[in-house]
Amino acid sequence: MSRLSECFKSGKKILNIYCTAGYPRLDSTLPVMRALQDSGADIIELGMPYSDPLADGETIQKSSAIALGNGMNMAVLFDQLKEMRKEVQIPVVLMGYMNPVLQYGFEKFCADAAKVGVDGLILPDLPQHEFENKYKKILDQHGLDFIFLVTPETSEERVKKLDALSSGFLYAVSSSSTTGGEKDFEAVERYLQKLQAYQLRNPIMVGFGIKDKKTFQDACKYANGAIIGSAYIKIIQHAQTPEVITKSFIQSILN
Repeated sequence: MSRLSECFKSGKKILNIYCTAGYPRLDSTLPVMRALQDSGADIIELGMPYSDPLADGETIQKSSAIALGNGMNMAVLFDQLKEMRKEVQIPVVLMGYMNPVLQYGFEKFCADAAKVGVDGLILPDLPQHEFENKYKKILDQHGLDFIFLVTPETSEERVKKLDALSSGFLYAVSSSSTTGGEKDFEAVERYLQKLQAYQLRNPIMVGFGIKDKKTFQDACKYANGAIIGSAYIKIIQHAQTPEVITKSFIQSILN
């Protein structure tokens, strides 16, 4: 059983925290990941910095720009992650965009991700038909889960298709906007109730606009858990060490 499957088997509401590799400093990647695990996060979504992150709002865009300026790139990332599994036991999902992955080489990327112990990928700009016809077999070969995104505008037929293709979980974007914005949670709840009624194969994780205890709990009413990104990126921006501020942030959500 994969680490992601094991994680959802517990039945608890899952907290997935997004962090940007190489942010706020180049050598922050593993200390931040350790702090997230030790403070109670269930999954780490590790962002691979890219100069044109289409789905990300201003906060995560800025963190990507800082990380790139710090010298983060794919080779550096995998070098940093080679010792990851000595210290980090929770699931780790890489989130990014196709351009840098293709530049690195898709098969090499998947091989290196699997080698360091990555569990799955989120690549929002990988089209479904290309995934099915070209890339799925490579991901399967390396034992990597692949997580598709759905939005409130995604048709029932397409949601069920993407659910069938996904493994690990299905990423329910709370609204058709970028990360970090304010959300109408009554509308989000109606959307999540609709997804729940589809009786999907994968657990549902909600992202975009989750930032504190209330929004986490609201998101979890009709989902298996939620993803927090921009709110966490903001609080570690000036932290010299991530441990204390990460623990305080996560406890404010879970307690």
